[in-house]
Amino acid sequence: MHSPSGMELAGLAGLLAAVPAVAYLGRSGRRHTGAARRAHLLLAAGGAVATAAALAGLVTALLAGHDGAPGHSRTLATAVAVGMGLGTLTLLAGTVALPGSARSPAAAVRHVLDGLVIAAAVWFVGWVLISRPARILGDATPNRCLAILLPAVLLVLGLGLTAVLALHAHRPRRHTVRVAAGVTVVAAAANVLAIGICREHDGYTLASGLLLTAGLAYVAWAVRAADRPVEVSGDVLERGGAYAVVPMLAMIAALGYHLARGGTMDVFGYLGCTVEGLALVSRQYLALGDVRRYTLRLRQSEAHFRELAHTDPLTGLANRRGLQRALRESDRPAALIGIDMDGFKTVNDLRGHDVGDRVLAEVGARLRRNLLAGDVAARLGGDEFAVLMHGDADEAVLAAHRLLAVLGEPYEVDGGSIFLSASLGVAATGELLHDADLALRYAKQRGKNRVERYQQGYDELLRRRGTLTGELRHAIDRHQLHLVFQPVVALPSMRPVGAEALLRWTHPELGRVAPVEFIPVAEESGLINRIGAWVLEQSVKQLAEWRSKGHDVWLSVNLSPKELHNSDYAAQVADVLAEYGVPPQRLVLEVTEHAVATDMEELVGRLAELRETGVRIALDDFGAGYSSLTQLRTLPVDILKIDHALVAEPESRTGTAAPLVDVVVRLGHRLGLEVLAEGIGTPAQREIVEEAGCRLGQGSLFGWGVPAEHFESRLLSLRSPAPRPAPAPRSSPPQNDAPARSQVVQLGPGMRQVRALLPSDPDFVAATSDQNVGSVDSGREIGQG
Repeated sequence: MHSPSGMELAGLAGLLAAVPAVAYLGRSGRRHTGAARRAHLLLAAGGAVATAAALAGLVTALLAGHDGAPGHSRTLATAVAVGMGLGTLTLLAGTVALPGSARSPAAAVRHVLDGLVIAAAVWFVGWVLISRPARILGDATPNRCLAILLPAVLLVLGLGLTAVLALHAHRPRRHTVRVAAGVTVVAAAANVLAIGICREHDGYTLASGLLLTAGLAYVAWAVRAADRPVEVSGDVLERGGAYAVVPMLAMIAALGYHLARGGTMDVFGYLGCTVEGLALVSRQYLALGDVRRYTLRLRQSEAHFRELAHTDPLTGLANRRGLQRALRESDRPAALIGIDMDGFKTVNDLRGHDVGDRVLAEVGARLRRNLLAGDVAARLGGDEFAVLMHGDADEAVLAAHRLLAVLGEPYEVDGGSIFLSASLGVAATGELLHDADLALRYAKQRGKNRVERYQQGYDELLRRRGTLTGELRHAIDRHQLHLVFQPVVALPSMRPVGAEALLRWTHPELGRVAPVEFIPVAEESGLINRIGAWVLEQSVKQLAEWRSKGHDVWLSVNLSPKELHNSDYAAQVADVLAEYGVPPQRLVLEVTEHAVATDMEELVGRLAELRETGVRIALDDFGAGYSSLTQLRTLPVDILKIDHALVAEPESRTGTAAPLVDVVVRLGHRLGLEVLAEGIGTPAQREIVEEAGCRLGQGSLFGWGVPAEHFESRLLSLRSPAPRPAPAPRSSPPQNDAPARSQVVQLGPGMRQVRALLPSDPDFVAATSDQNVGSVDSGREIGQG
């Protein structure tokens, strides 16, 4: 048995010092999960295999000594080299598997190929340097020891992989690079130990033990440092192709030097060139695949973002760009329907934008359900939509009427119903977007909730609308606005008991501008609040003047929906009444049924606030809008104004009163409301209204709107009315079939109420004369007579 030398014992002790590092790597693997656990366990396994192979080889060499068979040392060196090579290979696998070394398994393969490119170049340059004629190691060249071949390959591979990770690993990459460097040191230890055993050199044995321990300890330290919390960030910019170009240039230079010195190629040189070529080709193949995949993703992303650029995200319909693209690509006759939702801004203001968005989404869904093949629906912005359809103008008008009905159905949101109408403009020739927009604006100007087909005259109308908008801003300051007053009379005497204030505009150049033309302009431009405040103040001021002269009348003022939705409007009304000393019950505020359609809950609250000030509320145009019986019972109103369309209805076959007028009057009286019929233009219509039991009338039969002084003159003429003959008796049914009438009924001491009494009721008293309106102060008694 051979007696070991001091160097051999020192090398053995060095190898034993690597065991704690391997143990630490094992414990680190067990603490982690997922990819980190797998990588750390691979490192621990590789370190254990390399250490075990080195210890086994060194102990065998110590026991066998240097006097064995000639081939014994080379066989042992080969076995040690294979064992440590397997350990080193496992260590390299663990390095590549470390979190942060590569973004994906495919990226890890690319890193390995890049490392092979560098490793093959290092191998080739090293072969040139140690082979003839350079032979820089001289007699130390390990020509007779082929056992170092595998460790040498792994050594250069470790060098190449370390260089690649230094370029492409995630930041901070220092920990990954340190692990790779430690594995490279282990590969170097395998080479040195194989050479030491093959040459039976004690110095190599000592160096290998120290290198192996240092390499594994460095790996363990790098892994421990990597466990600390760090902020990981990827490469902002991938490095270029220098890792491939520089090795190729180095190989070309080395080959030129080798051939210039008379060297020849052997199997090791060919091996380096072959691996270099295969690695480069494989890397380029993967790079081409990456480029193809990247190009495909880029095209898909481009198509996706192009589609997003042409799609409205809320409704899923096309947006304005998408509609313009469809217009450009259309090769058949097409028509465009422009759509705008009437009153949608009120929904946003009162119910919030979330509810408004759900309403818009439902509008888009309804449009999508009513499209034909080839049609394109688009949301142009806000509550404005459009439908591009193939066909002529007549077909487009029919389709627009169908959409008008579909979009006018209630929108059920958050357990409540929202009523909206739509205005539609149709264009089939010329510049479709421009012409459809003009037709749409004209539809809104003419009262909304309608379909308009483009005509050439709309351009002139649009210019006039712009002129009106500009001039209306200065109309109050230039004293161009004034009020006229249309009488409200008691029936059957036709005695004026009140009046309705009507706004008029006389422009020095445009002449008289009709309210139906400038009121929508005021609402759209936001001037309606200022104009409404002026009308309210002038009306109350005039009412105060009449009352100071002894005229006991009431006055009604039309209320715009936008004014009604103003949160401080009730306080504004109270301030004006207090300023001029007018009793609140002498002022009637008229709200149209269109305002009822926007938001019932909000409307009830605002009207209740107004009634708390003492003013009376009239529901105008009743019978031509959206009110239902349930809404009528809920709304805090005092007067129903029957729409003129019902008054002008043909007579019923079963009586002399128009049936709907009769129904509305009876309904209003049953609900304790006063009923006023407007639009009475003929004596026959007056008789119809009287027979229905309506006690207030308004219309051209009793006078158009006149200036305040003319209305006052009429009131003065009635101060001492001349006796007039009683009207000729009309054939009428028996008394018990007489129509119902509203009467003031005494409920108790100091308590009175207006009730609708049928002729069969015990308290029924036939109306024989007009009640003195001056004695009526209760809100339920305005204009009774």
